[in-house]
Amino acid sequence: MPLVTTGELVTRAAADRSAVAAFNVITLEHVEAVVAGAESAGSPVVLQVSENAVKFRYGRLMPLARAAVAAAERAAVPVALHLDHVQSDDLLRQAPAAGFSSVMYDAARLPYLDNLAATKAAADWAHAQGLWIEAELGRVGGKNGQPPLDAHAPGARTDPAEASAFVADSGVDALAVAVGSSHAMTTRTAALDHALLKRLSATLDVPLVLHGSSGVPDGELTEAVVGGIAKVNVGTALNIAMTTAIRDFLAAHPDAVDSRTYLSVGREAMVSTVAGIISVLRRTR
Repeated sequence: MPLVTTGELVTRAAADRSAVAAFNVITLEHVEAVVAGAESAGSPVVLQVSENAVKFRYGRLMPLARAAVAAAERAAVPVALHLDHVQSDDLLRQAPAAGFSSVMYDAARLPYLDNLAATKAAADWAHAQGLWIEAELGRVGGKNGQPPLDAHAPGARTDPAEASAFVADSGVDALAVAVGSSHAMTTRTAALDHALLKRLSATLDVPLVLHGSSGVPDGELTEAVVGGIAKVNVGTALNIAMTTAIRDFLAAHPDAVDSRTYLSVGREAMVSTVAGIISVLRRTR
């Protein structure tokens, strides 16, 4: 099936008051598992490659991107490619040639005015290339090896009035909002601010994105979609599934040396996780 665009999937989800699942991939096994899980669920999906994943792959975007494109083109469901949490302008400019239809430009670490200026410049360039662009406002936290942020700390949440001005002035197509989740959570204990999410949804005219969704319980996820989230980002949950399955397999088979034996177990664990998360998001329909 030909690649579809992230903007197409997210715009359709927002109009339907549903959400598309977007999974961060690091290895070929991640890519294969996400596609297989989406096919099992009969659902479109977004494959995301983060700047940190590119750094892990010796700073080279193309090998993983080409694998993702090849898998997407052979998938039985619509698949889009998204370049996630980009801070490097050089990496941003590699997105179109690598097959990505969208990018999340991450300047949220900067003071508001600096975030706005950097994001607007990125959005202007991205739109000239036909890319759909996502940004973040507020402090989701937990990236780049830092511990998960206290998502309930004063000032961490996205302010609706500030977000409205940010979207209008930057020209972004979607906004990741800070409503109580945090990146890199290994326990599903996040409590979302659903009242704030409803205010953001009522105030903004672009789709809303939830980052740090691995730490959000099922019920909170479904309520978030009802409240206006149209794209749900998941990364750590896949790594937990893969690592746990491989650790258990090697404990039971300490003499195993063929990487295919344990990587296949890890891959299948991720397939189940992908299908399970998609099923949770469907409960809102």
